Amino acid sequence: MGHPPLEFSDCYGDSPDFRERLKCYELELERTSKFLKDVIKDGNSVINAIKGYSVAVHKFSQTLNVFQFDFIGDSLTDDEMNIAESFQEFAGLLQEVEDDRMMLVQNACDLLIKPLEKFRKEQIGVTKERRKKFEKESEKYYSQLDKHLNLSAKKKETQLQEADELLDKERLNFYESSVEYVYQIQQVQDRKKFDVVEPVLAFLHSILTLNNLTVEMTQDFMPYKQELQLSLQNTRNHFESTREEMEELMKRMKHPTQIGKMHGQPTIEGYLYSQEKWALGVSWVKYYCKYHKASKLFVMVSAEPKPATKQGPTELKLKSCFRRKTESIDKRFCFDIETYERNIPVTLQAVSEANRKLWMEAMDGKEPIYHSPIHKQAEMELNEVGFKFVRKCINFVETKGKVTRNLVSFPYCPLEGRDELFEMDSEIKTQRLHYDVQSFKSDSLDDRLGAIHSLTYKLPEKNREMLSLLIEHLVNVCSNSGDNLMTPSNMGVIFGPTLMRAEEETVAAMLDIKFQNIVVEILIEDYTKVNLKNVITFLPLQRAQESCDCYLMHCGIINIQVFHGTLHSRFY
Repeated sequence: MGHPPLEFSDCYGDSPDFRERLKCYELELERTSKFLKDVIKDGNSVINAIKGYSVAVHKFSQTLNVFQFDFIGDSLTDDEMNIAESFQEFAGLLQEVEDDRMMLVQNACDLLIKPLEKFRKEQIGVTKERRKKFEKESEKYYSQLDKHLNLSAKKKETQLQEADELLDKERLNFYESSVEYVYQIQQVQDRKKFDVVEPVLAFLHSILTLNNLTVEMTQDFMPYKQELQLSLQNTRNHFESTREEMEELMKRMKHPTQIGKMHGQPTIEGYLYSQEKWALGVSWVKYYCKYHKASKLFVMVSAEPKPATKQGPTELKLKSCFRRKTESIDKRFCFDIETYERNIPVTLQAVSEANRKLWMEAMDGKEPIYHSPIHKQAEMELNEVGFKFVRKCINFVETKGKVTRNLVSFPYCPLEGRDELFEMDSEIKTQRLHYDVQSFKSDSLDDRLGAIHSLTYKLPEKNREMLSLLIEHLVNVCSNSGDNLMTPSNMGVIFGPTLMRAEEETVAAMLDIKFQNIVVEILIEDYTKVNLKNVITFLPLQRAQESCDCYLMHCGIINIQVFHGTLHSRFY
């Protein structure tokens, strides 16, 4: 089991659980940094100590053998499993040929040492700098927050307004540094799968081919080398296909309007201060709180730095919630909740007015509900006009081949709107079946084929027909991959992210893109086994633009644009 993904939205809650998961990533970063230092050190020993070469190689192989990759997510692709086992494969090979090695390639430093040092400096080093910034901004923000919450409500409005603006500035700085740090530390975790393995692979290959090894030994290594290179390239392709989308998600999550959003979860959580009355007075105690709307369960976990006694979580069932009048209490942003467990209301203080409104909205309090209306996307259905168009495009590609769009001569269709061919509404989105992607993560190819085939009989007839039409065409295209370079793997990278798009854009969903690519690859490679006449496409129409633009424009036929669920196609 790998580390759970760090969602950008968790940065805004900054919960203890989030901090604990972030600490796991930091420990893994330190472990990787130490490992790279060991590899660099041991590699230099191999290069500089010719007389002690055998001992150095043995140590190097041991270092590789004990290292285990940690991956993000709960499952690995075949390529990632190949990469995860690569260092053990390298170690076994090194031990086998140890006695035959007599000299090192002169460019070993360029192949191994410099790339790893570059990775440590440009990736791990940058991550550590962002960690320092995150810790600094965190300390500044919470220090300012404590001061802010102790301000008296009786102070002048101008003073309170200035204090609010200062806190907002520190909060935004903290959130920005937190999101950037989470993005960077996960990027390093992903990049090391190929940026660390590739230099070692290149160094190992130089040893085998240039150190007077036998032809037989070199030939034995070549198939594995090619297989691993393919796995590295596939993993790199998966990484590149998700990186831009993750960057866009990160940019959106850094926007102030994203602060406090719940991603559709039926809970709200964050820090609150509870008024607690004692014999000698009143104190305000900091808690990390969660409210589950369905069960009306309110959970409080003490967040005091050094509590006198270790306390478990306090669970209360909500009766009602109401705002405290400003003149009734000396603190700002306060509200009361009535519970079944306590005879008197619990007075809570939020960290801001906006935060109080979120809590009261979730608890159905007397504060007005602020929300944006949710616009449900219009449903769409496939029709015969759409099928005719797709068949016409496929026939044109298969008969004409790859041409530039300026040279394409396509029959003009005299419809209104001059060159608009058609408008079709198409319901080919089946999100309820998207979650079956979990069954495609099996280590067994037979299990994956069975999982895909089992979906055959759950799906609409029109959708089965459309997918069969598309995949049959892709099979024909891939049969000429020697000329057009469109292999099933490349087709998976193009169509996977759009044919099986997740309903919600999160880091976890984007990390599943690699499995979506594999599903499309299987559909092409095992077309006859899966029996695609009975399989559905998971394609949401609004995402079809990306695949069609990438592929059909590659063939020089059309440019597709999607407007509000309606597909417009123009010929060139």
